[in-house]
Amino acid sequence: MKISEKQLEAVDRQIKRILKSGNYYSGVYKKAGISGVSSPEDFEKIPFTDKADLRNAYPLGIQAVPDEEVVRIHSSSGTTGKPVIIPYTAKDVEDWALMFARCFEIAGVTAKDRIQITPGYGLWTAGIGFQAGCEKLGAMAIPMGPGNTEKQLQMMIDLESTVICATSSYALLLAEEINKRGLKDKIKLKKGVIGSERWSDAKRNYIAKELGIELYDIYGLTEIYGPGIGINCPDQQGMHIFDDYLYTEIINPDTGEVLPDGEKGEIVITTLVKEGAPLIRFRTHDLSRMIPGDCSCGRHYPRLDTILGRSDDMFKVHGVNIFPSQVEEVLSLVDGVSSEYKIDIAHDDNKNRDIIMITAEAEGRVDFVKTGESIKKIFKSKMNVTPNVTIVSLNTLPRSEKKTQRVFDHRED
Repeated sequence: MKISEKQLEAVDRQIKRILKSGNYYSGVYKKAGISGVSSPEDFEKIPFTDKADLRNAYPLGIQAVPDEEVVRIHSSSGTTGKPVIIPYTAKDVEDWALMFARCFEIAGVTAKDRIQITPGYGLWTAGIGFQAGCEKLGAMAIPMGPGNTEKQLQMMIDLESTVICATSSYALLLAEEINKRGLKDKIKLKKGVIGSERWSDAKRNYIAKELGIELYDIYGLTEIYGPGIGINCPDQQGMHIFDDYLYTEIINPDTGEVLPDGEKGEIVITTLVKEGAPLIRFRTHDLSRMIPGDCSCGRHYPRLDTILGRSDDMFKVHGVNIFPSQVEEVLSLVDGVSSEYKIDIAHDDNKNRDIIMITAEAEGRVDFVKTGESIKKIFKSKMNVTPNVTIVSLNTLPRSEKKTQRVFDHRED
């Protein structure tokens, strides 16, 4: 979907604001000779930006407003380097809450619902974003934050929560605990709004079945407001992205070429009205595609397909590029195997070769040895790599209250 005239005007205003601010990107654009845009061709000449630029501008080099206009900052985890710090104006906070309330409305959540919020608060954008959207909608917020599963279940039962907001990893943990304790008849949940990490169909189906709820994928990232910039509707035909606040492109991650709707690539987002830290053509590293045409629900927001993974999640073994989503696909083809797995990659010095080790959970009714052999065989046929496979009992691998780390690369750089 090409950028519209209205969106171009918004981008032009953003560029002029950035140049006037004297922030990190004003230097980038001045050097590139960019003073504004008036056509799609102008827009596509604007250089991409990514998290490395934001780290170079640490701590507040991307701030495009005076300090007295900044009312809040949020930050990424910073697990792979300097954290990214994003300043917000009062309008940014309000816009984010409006988008988030829109997400809840699209999912069929109303002011009568009681929304249990389990993502973390603090510098992370998650918990406070869910809460702001909930309050804007007029629903009852139950701001639990992560952890303390005992208390989570008590509040869920006593307050009769109807909506659960969580990472897929924590939603799985709660579903397993409810199943284990026989509490399914005591909970009143109807919907789950799940975000922060990609998740397999096997995990999705288990959570929906065990909790007896409808599930909705919510999308967002710290650099672009946070979660709440898009969600799938009840027709489940992709995530509606709010094009009055954002312009979304899909590019070839290797060449930077803009791809037509329907083709898979990396999501690139431009903020059209964000004040505190406007970002133009920000590479998210999330992989998906724009779904052509309009949704059967009647909404006209452009749609992103399910997030396939991240371009920086890819790992290479024996010269083969592998994504965690491909491992999940293999596991889903084997009877009795759950959604939970772990990948370890190491170098065998004796044989001077890399090895990949997959640990997966399986139901007790299946033969673990035969199950492991089946995974090996399918993996070899699909990826031309033979992993070492260990099968363990259900609930053996650690569960997470946040995102679950799947890949552990023990090779030296």
